[in-house]
Amino acid sequence: MNYKTIKEAAYEANMQLPELGLVLFTFGNASIVDRAKGVFAIKPSGVPYKDLQVADMVIVDYEGNTVEGKMRPSSDTKTHAVLYKYWDKIGGIVHTHSTYGTAWAQAQKDIPIMGTTHADHLTVDIPCAPPMSDEMIKGNYEQETGFQILNEFEKRGISYEEVEMILLGNHAPFTWGKTVSKAVYNSAVLEECAKMAYLSLGINPLAPRLKDTLIQKHYERKHGPDSYYGQVE
Repeated sequence: MNYKTIKEAAYEANMQLPELGLVLFTFGNASIVDRAKGVFAIKPSGVPYKDLQVADMVIVDYEGNTVEGKMRPSSDTKTHAVLYKYWDKIGGIVHTHSTYGTAWAQAQKDIPIMGTTHADHLTVDIPCAPPMSDEMIKGNYEQETGFQILNEFEKRGISYEEVEMILLGNHAPFTWGKTVSKAVYNSAVLEECAKMAYLSLGINPLAPRLKDTLIQKHYERKHGPDSYYGQVE
């Protein structure tokens, strides 16, 4: 089969991560799925972004098996595979170790919704899943990381279509979207919200969360049935 299109899209998404200041060296990966073919394209493991080429992208299936490619796929491939397998409305996934997002993950704290920037994208705190159990860590680690994400969403009763991001305790952020471009965008939004929340609490440790009326107003004006943000297409 010809995987040229998704390889190019995966390459472009990966190259946006250092441009946006979301990754250093080899810290992170982006993938894009082709639902019709049952595969996704992902960054090869341990290759610096400055050396990355379109041809380097690896094609894998939903079990994490390589379908096409000369290099090893990202070490996080099985996490992506689990999310694609169980969440069929997502088209792209991004994993970074961005500074502020990762700091909140290491602190094992949700990123609180403190301002309208956050509310423009979500009506809830950005969730942080607890650190994985020893059993999960000692098992099929990357696959279990995917299940840790699934389990946290089920436990909290939130929709992956509404909340397109999560922190993994002591690890780092994962984001996704209907397209890989949206997944990259969500990674940048998560990092900015993480930074703003950190700075806000540094200025005033008792700063409150955003009140519900402002949360609803800002979210609905961009995403509600009567939204009026942006231009009419």
